[in-house]
Amino acid sequence: MTKTPRVTPWAGSTPPTESTLRQLMTNEGLDPYSWSNGPGDVYSAHSHSYDKVIYVVQGSITFGLPELNQSLTLKAGDRLDLPAGVVHNAKVGSEGVVCLEGHKR
Repeated sequence: MTKTPRVTPWAGSTPPTESTLRQLMTNEGLDPYSWSNGPGDVYSAHSHSYDKVIYVVQGSITFGLPELNQSLTLKAGDRLDLPAGVVHNAKVGSEGVVCLEGHKR
């Protein structure tokens, strides 16, 4: 059975604060850390040996899933659950991006 990445859009009418997202992740037992990239930055296709959870704090990023022929665009507040072993690439949106990331064991 192939695990599929899942996007959970932010349900609120205004984007959450970084501290709100950190608390959500901590409540799940994750240890979030922040990373950011400038507009148009690109990550080539790769995979990880662990499950990861990413929340977008500011800006946007599009994750490409070449093996699934899909792309997923996340904006502020959106969550991506990315299972271990899923090949993905990414392109940062025109305003750059700030994300919180945590790894599931």
